[in-house]
Amino acid sequence: MKMIKWSYKWVSPLLLFLLASLQLCYVFSTSPSHQTNQGNDESVTSRTLKQDIGNTFEVHCSRERSRAAWKIIDEYLMPFVEKEHYQISTRCRLHPENDMFRDQEHHKIHTNINEWKCGYCKKSFYEEKYLDKHFDNKHHNLLNVSNGRCLADVCGALHCDFVRDVPQKTKCNPAAAARNQRLCESLADSCFPTSEGPSASRFHEFFLRQFCDAHTCTENQKPFSRGRRKKTNIFYLVVSIFTMLLLLLFYLFLYLYQRGMKRGTQKLRRVTESDRKKKLF
Repeated sequence: MKMIKWSYKWVSPLLLFLLASLQLCYVFSTSPSHQTNQGNDESVTSRTLKQDIGNTFEVHCSRERSRAAWKIIDEYLMPFVEKEHYQISTRCRLHPENDMFRDQEHHKIHTNINEWKCGYCKKSFYEEKYLDKHFDNKHHNLLNVSNGRCLADVCGALHCDFVRDVPQKTKCNPAAAARNQRLCESLADSCFPTSEGPSASRFHEFFLRQFCDAHTCTENQKPFSRGRRKKTNIFYLVVSIFTMLLLLLFYLFLYLYQRGMKRGTQKLRRVTESDRKKKLF
């Protein structure tokens, strides 16, 4: 019975560990969304300029579209670039330094399902959109607005609406498709100049196939044909660990219980045999 009591002491710490693992699973798990191709018309309103109008601070760059653009770069381009150890020049508009919101995005802390925390001042918010507003109001001075660094400007070329799940337009706009294709090809030329060697030439071709080929109204071709970053599904990983630990606890408890019952039976037999001997004498 002591062994059974000893096993109970370990149940609470293990359960606390499992709950903490599930919470980490929520924080780190992500899932992509899907959509179509040709609604990605380049917008003049997404141009990057910082202005002070009276006492009002305005940044003419969409944070949401910039976030979508970086998500595409991070998942559909950078894994291949990192694998080849290719260094993208800072002159390339897709370089992390050319995203004016990159530092603020790095200072977002998602601590819980309903809690987002500012990495600058540690203030907490219920939703990410309120943290974005907090950045705009309180930390706008930390934005990198030099050289027109608005990643939203290249959303048309990168198919941002595809990952933002924007409703598909009924008809493809040939003019918008051609404009986005030219922008896409210019990104390939500036980020991976073929004159810089075989690696740059390979990535130039890869970029055209991965992003630019889908800018057409004549073919039903989806973007990102070369695939994306392979990520381990943390949710299923944690659930698997959780299930294994539960099974381990169950069999441990069963073993200790049976062992305790066996010892109790042996003691009962000894007592019964000793009583019989006393009665005989």
